[in-house]
Amino acid sequence: MTFKSKLLNEDEVRRALTRIAHEVIEKNKGTDNLCFVGIHTRGISLAQRLVNLVERFEGKRVPMGILDITLYRDDLTEIGLQPKVRETRIPFDLNGKAVVLVDDVLYTGRTARAALDALIDQGRPNRIYLAVLVDRGHRELPIRADFVGKNLPTSKSEVVKVKTQEDDGEDAVELWEMEES
Repeated sequence: MTFKSKLLNEDEVRRALTRIAHEVIEKNKGTDNLCFVGIHTRGISLAQRLVNLVERFEGKRVPMGILDITLYRDDLTEIGLQPKVRETRIPFDLNGKAVVLVDDVLYTGRTARAALDALIDQGRPNRIYLAVLVDRGHRELPIRADFVGKNLPTSKSEVVKVKTQEDDGEDAVELWEMEES
């Protein structure tokens, strides 16, 4: 792949997450029954930041869990004979909660669909919101995000890479071009 451009820098990522946190609080009318669940890998880092922002703005800590969707993917046979299954940890009851499911990039909608299936296996929330840092379009399923940091129209030959301080040592959103075969 070839690097094309930096779409968001550290300050722009921070501002986008701040806006999402405010929108979540507003839409949920506060923090009652609110929780966040981050999708492996970068969704976890982003969810943790949103939890911290909500606490800073509202003075109340909301619970957070982590979700692995590996076994719920519809392309499981294509990713290898021994897919890497990671931890799902939701240390609270989801029943009756307003869950904010957090991921880095919304593209085809297949990851979000798998996450919904995995989440429903953990309990029955009253409401599930989807929050993403980047919506790049090209949906294959009828899924949309409730909270979006940035809409970035792309071509199918491009790849959006989200980098987080926790996982990559920096905060950024980059655009890359796939090499032609």
